[in-house]
Amino acid sequence: MTQHTLDLKSAGVPLEQGTKVLVAIHGRGGSAADILQLAMELADEEFTLLAPQAGNRTWYPYSFLAPPAQNEPGLSSAIDVIDELVNKVVANGIIYKNIHFMGFSQGACLTLEYVTRRARRYGSVIAFTGGLIGDKIYPENYSGDFDGTPVYIGSSDIDPHVPLQRIYASENIIRDMGGDIKVDVFHGMGHTVNRQELETGRHLVNKVAM
Repeated sequence: MTQHTLDLKSAGVPLEQGTKVLVAIHGRGGSAADILQLAMELADEEFTLLAPQAGNRTWYPYSFLAPPAQNEPGLSSAIDVIDELVNKVVANGIIYKNIHFMGFSQGACLTLEYVTRRARRYGSVIAFTGGLIGDKIYPENYSGDFDGTPVYIGSSDIDPHVPLQRIYASENIIRDMGGDIKVDVFHGMGHTVNRQELETGRHLVNKVAM
């Protein structure tokens, strides 16, 4: 089973010269290059865009609704890779309030799982079709305080992979941990990202950190 290493693709301002970072997490079967294209639609020219590549193009093998043990060691390895990426960003002098996250599908699930396990004041978190990972919510996995971090989840009411019940359960956990969370549910939308979601994400990412 795949364990991941930090295979990083980048765009925008070089990390060593940057002050704001958008971490972009691709979905199952996707690539770092693909998600960077989406990230470019969200972030302005002042951003460093960083996208890790999953081994074999998947972060964990089964549905995000499977018992977590079934998705190991991929899931823990994916969390470790994002930890390594964030540590690299912070080592370059970028504060957590200027680190933003976005992901799509499996990448959105991993994004939400990571930031909720490591809750603090980030710049923003944008999840295009995702929820917290597991056959049920495991509150003991989550710690910290989002301290008002803007969090956005957008999805379809009929998405075949991410049920609304899990999105709303994730919303409750994140709100209880201090996240300023907004959820948009779109009627009849496919497994995709629409223009309204992109506009909301762009607004959150390009807010000036306080």
